[in-house]
Amino acid sequence: QVQLVESGGGLVQAGDSLRLSCAATGRTFASRTMGWFRQAPGKARDFVAVIVWSGGSTRYADSVKGRFTISRDNAKNTVYLQMNSLKPEDTAVYYCAAGYATLSGSIWYTQAGYDYWGQGTQVTVSS
Repeated sequence: QVQLVESGGGLVQAGDSLRLSCAATGRTFASRTMGWFRQAPGKARDFVAVIVWSGGSTRYADSVKGRFTISRDNAKNTVYLQMNSLKPEDTAVYYCAAGYATLSGSIWYTQAGYDYWGQGTQVTVSS
């Protein structure tokens, strides 16, 4: 069992930065692939970034590549999403998720690759 709680969202201006955190409870966090997804109003939940259990490999959606960085601290059971150069189109509810998907497979960028989800944190970027 893994419980996830996101924090760090807020209202910022275009060009600003935010760092989201996702605190996990449960003994399996360190072995889990962790992902960030986001969902804008009226749209589907989309993949943002993923990091494997060791932190050694990451992947990003093209829309955030070069601006967002995912990282994790297994000692603190926490995964982070550093978001720089924010744009209005980044406005969404951001969710973290835990799973066992491997980056060699084809589900790490889909919701099917994750079995635990947080409640989400709102990020609003004004122009």
